[in-house]
Amino acid sequence: MRVLLAVMVAMAQPALAGPATTPARAADSLLAADRAFSDASAKTDAVVGISAMFAQDVAMPRPDATFTRSKAEAVDALRANPVNRTARAEWRPIRVGISADGMQGFTMGFMTLHDRAAPVRRAKYLAYWRKDAAGWRVVSYKRQAQESEAAAAMLPPVLPAKAVRVSDPAARAAHRKSIDAAERGFSDEAQVIGLGPAFCKHGRADATNLGAPRSGMLIGLDKICGTIGGPPPSPVTWAPDAVEVASSGDMGVTWGMIRQNGPVAEGRPAAVPYTTVWVRGGPGEPWKYIAE
Repeated sequence: MRVLLAVMVAMAQPALAGPATTPARAADSLLAADRAFSDASAKTDAVVGISAMFAQDVAMPRPDATFTRSKAEAVDALRANPVNRTARAEWRPIRVGISADGMQGFTMGFMTLHDRAAPVRRAKYLAYWRKDAAGWRVVSYKRQAQESEAAAAMLPPVLPAKAVRVSDPAARAAHRKSIDAAERGFSDEAQVIGLGPAFCKHGRADATNLGAPRSGMLIGLDKICGTIGGPPPSPVTWAPDAVEVASSGDMGVTWGMIRQNGPVAEGRPAAVPYTTVWVRGGPGEPWKYIAE
């Protein structure tokens, strides 16, 4: 009887999945998904093509410095730009990262928009993905214009040391709290030591930044540190509005608003959206940004 009861209790508990593949193979599957969505997008307009990869709860910055909270809102935001309604969008990832549980990851790369009525337009993107019953879907998406064609080679993947099983919801709640604290601590420290030094301290050596709108990507922490400077305190503060984190506690994404400290110059926005992908060696180790 006790054996039967134990079996019944075990069946009632949520299953904890074990690692089904290696981190490298999981990363390859995410890259394949990203490329497949691009191939399909080339056959339709940019609104349909880009939004096809969105999760139902996708967060994407809008021109009014807010984030979408659903796929429907993201589709409306894409459609509001006339270019997206007539152009065909194709993109190519140059980097991929994967969580140790194989259920979350990021890609970043370059996009080309083809439109018969206009010259070719170019952009760069950062997408954070979650794997569910439908496959890989984007839960956080950011795109910026870029002036010229980019010829960057594929960057090394961001992989954990080993695959681990999916953990329970309680563990994920703790990871969510820790990554939120890391982002807030990053901003707090920038007020003390300056924005540039804080970016140098809180980034991984191989971090990548989309760079300023229309400029190229910044690849490597040295490039990021060399671009962001100024004495303390930081001219801006920021904090996450929301967090998505892997159950393995080694990868996650935060998004929110960067706000000016003090008066805002006429014609400048009081707040601008940001998106940051974070990684760490495992629970208990410090978070470092890897892509933003």
